[in-house]
Amino acid sequence: MFAYQPSGVCSQRIEFDLDGDTITYVKFFGGCDGNLKGICSLATGQNVYNVIEKLKGITCGPKATSCPDQFAAALKLALSQRDKRGDERCATTSR
Repeated sequence: MFAYQPSGVCSQRIEFDLDGDTITYVKFFGGCDGNLKGICSLATGQNVYNVIEKLKGITCGPKATSCPDQFAAALKLALSQRDKRGDERCATTSR
């Protein structure tokens, strides 16, 4: 299980699991409940690199980031840490 503390958005925490390059679980804590449940549903079962590409750079109103953008950042960080360790899984991540 990966955990990430997003910055500059309403969500306070994002948890997710990866199996290889596939996202198997996503949960946001705080934020716009319905929209974030939709993101979780759409991302689960998808290739992590495809999800990063689709979500990175999305903004929310006047903010320079968004919950989807922060999820993309969390996924990138998890992949980076996993690659450094040579594991399919890694420790908790946070910004």
